[in-house]
Amino acid sequence: MKIFIYTLIAIALALIIFNATLLDFSNLFEGNSLVALIGIVASLCAVCILIIFKIARSIDEKTRY
Repeated sequence: MKIFIYTLIAIALALIIFNATLLDFSNLFEGNSLVALIGIVASLCAVCILIIFKIARSIDEKTRY
């Protein structure tokens, strides 16, 4: 499960980098830039959720005994 979480975090970070290359800073809230911005925010949310899940699992493992 640990490797799976790290893999998903890596994929989300790769999506952030990919979507950052699609941004057009002159028209940030129009066209493909808006889609890329939404993708960046969604990937950041996924990274945060995965980190919270990883921390919760480590707390669960420590409190089992």
